[in-house]
Amino acid sequence: MHYVIGLVWMFSSAAIAGCPVWTPARAEAEISALGAQLTQWDDAYYRQGKSQISDADYDALQGKMEQWQRCFHPASDRRPQLSTDGHVLHPVAHVGVRKLAGKAAVAKWMENKQDLVVQPKVDGVAVTLVYRDGILAKMISRGDGITGEDWTASARAIGAIPGVIPLSSGQQVFQGELYLMMNDHHQAADGGKNARAIVAGAMRAKNPGGVLRNIGLFVWAWPDGPKTLAQRLSGLRNAGFPDISDWTRRVKDAEEVEAWRKRWFHQALPFVTDGVVVHAIPDLKGNSWMPDAGDWAVAWKYPPPQVSGEVQSVSFSVGRTGKISVVLTLQPVQLDDKRITRVSVGSVARWRQRDVIAGDQVRISLAGQGIPRLDSVLWRVAQRDPPRPPDSTLFHALSCFHPTPDCRQQFLARLEWLSGKSVLNLTGMGRQRWQQLMQSGSLSHLFSWLTLSEEQLQAIAGIGKAKAQAFRQQFRLSRQLPFKRWVRALGVPIPARAMHSILDDSWAPLLSRSVQEWQQQPGVGPGRAEKIYAYLHHQEVEWLIKWLEASASP
Repeated sequence: MHYVIGLVWMFSSAAIAGCPVWTPARAEAEISALGAQLTQWDDAYYRQGKSQISDADYDALQGKMEQWQRCFHPASDRRPQLSTDGHVLHPVAHVGVRKLAGKAAVAKWMENKQDLVVQPKVDGVAVTLVYRDGILAKMISRGDGITGEDWTASARAIGAIPGVIPLSSGQQVFQGELYLMMNDHHQAADGGKNARAIVAGAMRAKNPGGVLRNIGLFVWAWPDGPKTLAQRLSGLRNAGFPDISDWTRRVKDAEEVEAWRKRWFHQALPFVTDGVVVHAIPDLKGNSWMPDAGDWAVAWKYPPPQVSGEVQSVSFSVGRTGKISVVLTLQPVQLDDKRITRVSVGSVARWRQRDVIAGDQVRISLAGQGIPRLDSVLWRVAQRDPPRPPDSTLFHALSCFHPTPDCRQQFLARLEWLSGKSVLNLTGMGRQRWQQLMQSGSLSHLFSWLTLSEEQLQAIAGIGKAKAQAFRQQFRLSRQLPFKRWVRALGVPIPARAMHSILDDSWAPLLSRSVQEWQQQPGVGPGRAEKIYAYLHHQEVEWLIKWLEASASP
């Protein structure tokens, strides 16, 4: 139950995205490169039993591949390459389960269905167990759902698999999950623990050591078994299989499914899980089962700690101090309860190290306070055309006190800073409002807004009479704020401890301090003292200070 079960999500998400603007040659190169990688992952999973990539990441890239094919090769349709080393035919095919995106989708699927149960979606390795006249005859790996490998020898070393069952007539087939037995495993806190890979490795190892003794079995299908749930549970228990009654609960609606899903996510379990499965007892005879054709079961997986998203663009922003930051704009993705469209990379150097551009697929998680964080690059497009960042030599702590064309970003960042609550507290003067003032040509330097009249403000698009009066009143009252607020507004790099100890209430004594005197302030070392002195005595800063002093005069 791995890659092939996410197709519904893949088709719907890919249909939303637009086609890349590529030449035919580039489209061929990109499709070929991604197709080769997907084939390699298919081979590792289906033939070697190794998960080299998470289901969610694989689904995202498979969806991207199908999107590209629809854009450039509408007649083609890549399907996972299901080649295996197995040659043993399953007597009953593995149908897999369709993954649903959330509670609403589960509720819709449950409509008009009766006798539904919910079980943990045990994260392990799927197998078929075949008993003939009550004796274990075969254990077959899932493979491609039609054929798999003969694992019968390993089955005989797994204590959870009975060698003989009291069902002596004819052939009985069971499908289930081999899992690594855990002690008080809390999925919410402990995660996957690489449990599936450990089981898959042990099943293929020539000398698995003691791992086989620590493998459990969860039987989730009994094709052609009893017709009622009670009969199935008691039949499995009486046959000697591990009792799954505690993990099989009747449910009437999505509310109950959600409650069990939350409970099993947080409580101690004897296995690793990655969601829940809701299913009915199928009416279809086992000999008619086919891969991807089991409409009697669906999965609702747990929220992943990461999601992957496609980078739509790379943008650069210059901050108040001249630091250049890189932000990725993403095709919107949902992580937990957040819709993520942007993620910060950090500095230009960090961006170059990450090597991420438009078209790449990246992994995103949530850091502290729910802030999106770039974890890694999942897939890079073959053609690398990185954008050119701004010239870092043009920006620094003492640049851009005027809104020249090159300085618009840093100048705007300075305005956003000074309007903050802890600085001049200019309510309503956010980024968008400052942009309006800049676009109108009303600002000539960092503090020129102080001289704007109500009439001038009202003439700016988007600012009516009431707002103009309110802004003008705020501008006027800001001159009555404590002097230290204006030192902050100017951006002088004085640490908070030193600022708190300064008793100056005008610019003259601040300007008169030497580097040595600044160094005597709390929290100010030699390097910071040099920066403070250089900042205050920079030509542009001295001019702004004189302007503030002059404009404050009656």
